[in-house]
Formats: sequence, structure tokens, C-alpha cells
Amino acid sequence: MSTGPVVGLDVGSTYIKGVLVGPDGAEVATARRSTPWRSVPDGRAEMAPDDLFAAVTDVLAELGSGGEPVCGIGVSGMAEAGVLLDGADRVVGPVVAWFDPRGGDDVTQMPTHVREQFAARTGLPLSSLATFTKLWHRSRHEGLELAGRQWLNVPEAVAWWLGAERRSEVSLAARTGLVDQESGRTWPLATEALGVDPDLLPPVTAAGSVWGLASRHVPASMTGAALTVAGHDHLVSSAAAGVLDLDTLYDSIGTAEALVRVLDGVLDGPARARLAGHGVNVVRHMLPGRGVMLAGTRSGLLMRRTLQLVGVHDAVGRAALDAQVMRLGDERHGTGISVSGAANSDGVLSVRAESDGLSPALFFEATLRHGSEVLAEVLRHMDADNPPAARTVVAGGWSRMDSVRRSRSEVLPSPRFSDRDEDTAYGAALVAAFAADDTADDLVAHLARQVPTLTGTVAGPHHPTPEGTAP
Repeated sequence: MSTGPVVGLDVGSTYIKGVLVGPDGAEVATARRSTPWRSVPDGRAEMAPDDLFAAVTDVLAELGSGGEPVCGIGVSGMAEAGVLLDGADRVVGPVVAWFDPRGGDDVTQMPTHVREQFAARTGLPLSSLATFTKLWHRSRHEGLELAGRQWLNVPEAVAWWLGAERRSEVSLAARTGLVDQESGRTWPLATEALGVDPDLLPPVTAAGSVWGLASRHVPASMTGAALTVAGHDHLVSSAAAGVLDLDTLYDSIGTAEALVRVLDGVLDGPARARLAGHGVNVVRHMLPGRGVMLAGTRSGLLMRRTLQLVGVHDAVGRAALDAQVMRLGDERHGTGISVSGAANSDGVLSVRAESDGLSPALFFEATLRHGSEVLAEVLRHMDADNPPAARTVVAGGWSRMDSVRRSRSEVLPSPRFSDRDEDTAYGAALVAAFAADDTADDLVAHLARQVPTLTGTVAGPHHPTPEGTAP
């Protein structure tokens, strides 16, 4: 795989996870810390950059405690969230969560030509998820100065903090709403609307290229390691699971439930606009020359909130509730509880209880059923522009619950469940190995050699989830 061990980081919505991988591809050690969000009024969430970087430092220190030299570090993680850097390399403002709703009410105030062209140009719906929308809101309502500053998505900011150059990775830049998917360059209308120069985004760079050498905030064993950004977490996770072909659907069920289909290109503008209207994004993949159809729901967020409401806060309680849901009979199809909020445009758990005699198991089953219904609707729109997938690889923390597996198996084609604990972190490590290997020149071929494409139908065994409210 490489000449020495490599590290993969996944800076996710719930946890910051890291994995140390040996030259033979075997996982040597793992570490994780909670992502240090803090809640602010009106359903908003943000974190101090120093808290983010401190958590990353802790993960790397734990992984490097053995002292064996590391030759590469790959960083993946959440999109849409990030930081602004000023000309003196200072971080400006907090990291605003991708699921933070601010900016959603500003869409109608944006220039007509931006609103009309946004979906076709960027491959994204114009909503609060896009970085563009949050920057618009923060500059107009929070006094955030954008001029003379550069945006780094969270994985890019972590790589920069460790010693990399300021750059934008292709698939992360695609999530900002600042890139024209046709050309792959910054979209002038977006930067003009924000009142900034096109260099708000640093040069767009491919995943797996060397962005610099680790020189700051790393253990001695990692000093000098090649740094790279592997890309958007859902795409990196799917690649680590062997989803490199056009016929396999990938379903990653974390805080967000993401559906990924690899494309040969990014479709045309009208198709991008039509799919964006249904919440399906068509943007550039972290794999060179590939596009991706990416859709999501907030099912994981709703499942987490359901567990919190019924008093489940650890792995023991979660396993007990999972077993109770699996024992439900016909009553699970008419629970007397209805749930809403899983659509990506929503994310607010709303519950309607229509009878007595309800239980936490019925509540969680209703949440699962709603999530599967929203998922099936998303799949219907994805399949309208492409032949349906032949099979599915399912991964993510929630997929380790038997009740979740049963629910998703009812709507996904030929599901196979990934046995790997940290697909995204492991995928980032594979990309780091590519960056550290001077002889490697084809990322797709490199990944295919390391993780053969998965086919067939295998319902994997139950795996206990780690401690915490959410997997």
C-alpha cells in the first residue's frame, strides 16, 4: 500500500475520528473525540475553531503514541462548514454547522439571476445547506467581513492547520455553491453577489495530491508526513467501501443519511436543475473525472433526537431499545405515532401521538419508518435520470442497529452492510497512501487495488455501536 504507516482523519458531524493504517492496509489503531459543537438559539450550532483543532490534536496524539514514523496524513470530513482566513493567516469567526438553518430565509432576497441559475450552475438547490447561503446571511446579518478573506472547508482547514497550503479540494468546493460544475471554476455570479473576488476559494486541487508536509501540531512521529485532503466524507466513505462503479448505490447513515451514485460526468445544466429541485445534488466527485449524484436526508439526526427523548444515552440503552423494536410484530406498521422532519429541507423532529399505549420502541419504529419513506422518495427521483442501482452498500454508525438494517432493507436494492468501523477515516488513509507514494499516478486504480468493488447481497451481522447517544 505504501512505504510506511498512514493516518486517515474523518472530521465528522458527531465525532472526529482517526485511524492508523499499516503498509499492508490493516488498521493498527483508532481514536475519536466528540465534535465540539455548541448549541445557540433558534436551532443553530457552531464551534470555536480552537476547539476543533484541539480535538484533532488529541486524536493525532493518541494515534502517534506508538512512535512509528507516519508517511502520510489524509483528511476527510463534513462539507459546507468551514472557516475564513484573513491575510495574516488568522481564523475569523466560528465554524457554523452544515445543518444550521441560518440563511434559509434569505433566499428570496438574493438577486433574481442568482436564484434562477443557481441549481443549473452549481448542481445544488439554493438552501441553507450551501456555504454560499450561510456566507450571504452572515455578511448581511452578523457583520461578517468577506472581502480579502479565503474560505476553507473543515477538512481543508485542518490540513492547513497541520502545515498544508491553502487549497480547495474538488468535491468539497462543489458543496459550497460557489463553483460552476460545468467548468469546475469559481462561479462569477456567486462571488459578485457576495461582493468578493473569485479567490474567496483557493485554487481547486485534486484529492490525493500533496498539499504540503505536516509541520505543526502533530506528534514527532508524524512530522514530515505528506498532507492531502481526501474529499467530502460521504464520497471518501463510499470509495473505501469499494463503490467505484456506476451500478452501485451507497447509503451512509450517520447524522445525515447520504445516498451516493458515481456518474460518468456531471450531467447537463437542465438535468442538474431538475434534480436539485428534488434535493438531489449533481456535482464533481473526489475521484478524478467522475461526477456524483448525492442526495441526503436528516434521518440520523431524527433518530438521535428520538433516543434522547426516550432517555437513551449510551450503547447499552440503545442495544436494549433495538432489541425491543426487533420484537415488535404487526403493530410496527400501525404504531399510533407519526413522525416528520427527515427531509433535508427540514431536520426538525415533529411527533404526533394518535393513541394511548405507546412505547419508546414504537416511537423509534415510527422514526425508522418515516426515514425509509423519505429515502424511497429520494431514490425515485435519482432513478428517473439513471437506471436504478443493481445493489447497495450500507455503512455508517446507525447501520449497526438491527432495526435500522431491517427498515432500510425494505427500500434499498440488494443491500450489503459494511463491516468496517470507520469507512471515511480508512478511505482518507488510502488517499494518504496514494499521496505518499511517488510511483502512484491513478487514484481510482490505487483504490480499486486496495478495496475490491463489493457486489452481491450480504446482510452482515450485528455490530455493537460505540459509546454515545449517536453511532
